[in-house]
Amino acid sequence: MSTVRQHAPRALRLERSAIPHQATEQRNAIVHCGWGRLIGGHTFDDPAAIAQALLQETAGERDIAFYLDKPHVVVSHAPQQLFVDPSETFRLALNAYAPQRARRQGFTIRRLRSRADVAAINAIYRARRMVPVDPARVWGDRGDRTSVYVLAEDRQSGEVLGVAMGLDHAGAFGDGNGGSSLWALAVAPQASHPGIGEALTRYLAELFIARGRAFMDLSVLHDNTQAIALYKKLGFQNIPVFAVKRRNAINEPLFTEGADRDGLNPYARIIVDEAQRRGIRVEVIDAEHGYFRLTHGGRGVTCRESLSELTSAVAMSRCADKRVTARLLQRAGLAVPAQVTAGEREANEAFLRQHGAIVVKPVDSEQGKGIAVNLTAIDEVETAIEHAAQFGGGVLLEQFCEGQDLRIVVINHQVVAAAVRQPATVVGDGQSTIAELIDKQSRRRAAATGGESRIPVDGETKRCLAGQGRKLSDVLPFGESLPVRRTANLHTGGTIHDVTDRLHPALKAAAEQASRVLDIPVTGLDFLVPSVEGPDYVIIEANERPGLANHEPQPTAQRFVDLLFPGTAQTEVAAL
Repeated sequence: MSTVRQHAPRALRLERSAIPHQATEQRNAIVHCGWGRLIGGHTFDDPAAIAQALLQETAGERDIAFYLDKPHVVVSHAPQQLFVDPSETFRLALNAYAPQRARRQGFTIRRLRSRADVAAINAIYRARRMVPVDPARVWGDRGDRTSVYVLAEDRQSGEVLGVAMGLDHAGAFGDGNGGSSLWALAVAPQASHPGIGEALTRYLAELFIARGRAFMDLSVLHDNTQAIALYKKLGFQNIPVFAVKRRNAINEPLFTEGADRDGLNPYARIIVDEAQRRGIRVEVIDAEHGYFRLTHGGRGVTCRESLSELTSAVAMSRCADKRVTARLLQRAGLAVPAQVTAGEREANEAFLRQHGAIVVKPVDSEQGKGIAVNLTAIDEVETAIEHAAQFGGGVLLEQFCEGQDLRIVVINHQVVAAAVRQPATVVGDGQSTIAELIDKQSRRRAAATGGESRIPVDGETKRCLAGQGRKLSDVLPFGESLPVRRTANLHTGGTIHDVTDRLHPALKAAAEQASRVLDIPVTGLDFLVPSVEGPDYVIIEANERPGLANHEPQPTAQRFVDLLFPGTAQTEVAAL
């Protein structure tokens, strides 16, 4: 870092101003980036022309006028329609860049190769609440040297884990000062490898160094402290460059006061954001607990996240008591695991002998609390019962079933999304202990989910490790993946992977039938399946307040708001 500090001030003095006012070959330059247009403010002589260009923004896209030193003048030409973007601009002097010496873990960085890559890019952008790209445009421009999309790919699975776009200013603006910029960097929320964002940034920096460029700029929201810390670590320095955007539904959180919404968790926020995009009035009643009221015309509905007044108290109680859920589904001919209420040790041991391995869980709990799975010894069963009893309402013993953990979201008795949930996993770097890896991964998961997902270091985690011959103090070899939880719940560090398009018709039919049996308009059904592409299953439980976030690209929030306000379904603004 000392090398960067020594050279950066000189490298940054490209001109008296950080804005590239050098003679450009292009005037009034505008380049489309897939998610919207980047308007080169430094190539315009008239601020009114910049404002006019922003007002021509296409619905569903996000245009940015960048390299402005007097953004207020641009806004003055359309003050009701434009606003100054609350972002900071950072610049990396490429002559001071220090390459990374440590080897990359578990993933590789590459260029865009296929249409499937474009779909993967959009899945990540939607998961991060970002504007998706126009697939035809991005695929059509793949050979253009002006803009380049780079991807992070898991070495084992081939899954796309991250994306960033680089812009070469020589082609975009006719820039003679050797400028470039980085845009739309995003990492998949379920990514378990550390350093993906840094690797994408470094790849583009090294690409532009190879092209002889002098600097690489980027814009980041002022309160994105995690990203800003990364950029500063890499040697980026803050420069006085500003941006202006158009007031629209996509940008609304940037120009409206959202103090009452800021406390909402991601599961409430995704619904509130969708409602606001449709012009539905939102009143936050209790942000901490996810309560809000939506009003449109003469209709008002109070919700707690995805639990609304449309769900009856009876339907809610059926889902809350896992014993009732299982009985109702079994009577309807749906497959459920064998289940009994925990009792005396002898009865518990008899149930264990009958099934070989069992699950212990509270009768009424959520978010994976108090659950222990794949128990094969009576002593650990009794310990798990004692722990589960702390959550009240009684304790269940349930037949342990092998299979993938599948969550199916049903809204208005129709399947909207299906996702496989995978347990929290860490990847070794050859240096860190498992405890240190868990801490790092837990912080990444918390940052990716608004604090909703963390890996607890508790008895269940230690038992999971012990079952694999590991302990917290062990150093995990480089590149080795290790599950650290047996349950795949998001709130205990699990990740979610969309499989809606692969769902077998029998699973879809079972989920929709279950929602009708329970007479519940919105539910998240937990299945265990050998394969999402096969007909076999057991239904574990039904959640009356399923999380609608993290199911991108499926339109969970859109379908929920459709249910509450059917009249807005045909007039909704294009989703992020």
